[in-house]
Amino acid sequence: MSYFLVKADPDSDYGIEDLKKDGETSWDGVHNNAAILHIRAMKPGDIVYVYHSQKQKSIVGMAEVTSEPYENTDDPRRSWAVKLKYLSTLAKPITLAELKTQPDLSDFALIRIGRLSVMPVSEKHNNIIESLK
Repeated sequence: MSYFLVKADPDSDYGIEDLKKDGETSWDGVHNNAAILHIRAMKPGDIVYVYHSQKQKSIVGMAEVTSEPYENTDDPRRSWAVKLKYLSTLAKPITLAELKTQPDLSDFALIRIGRLSVMPVSEKHNNIIESLK
């Protein structure tokens, strides 16, 4: 099992409450080549942190990958998607500011490459994030 983080913007698109209501969704709209490579690495059973970007800038919930990655042929731009199932909403969101106080997260993609919408989470980074819940 691997861990990933996906970004969402609940103010203009889709967020953890939408995923909770829907139960499962296609996570699509990813066009960045690096993010597409990360989606293509996802496997059913992988765990995903849902991060609200823009105003909130926090990890707010958890999801599980339920499908193999697939090319999104409905999108006129090159993109890939994966199905995600809602697992939980965090009782207390983990803010980007809080993550940045952790020295061992200085090499985490969320901190280094702020615009990347899908990224892997290493076991080391996952352990730190889990300790902040």
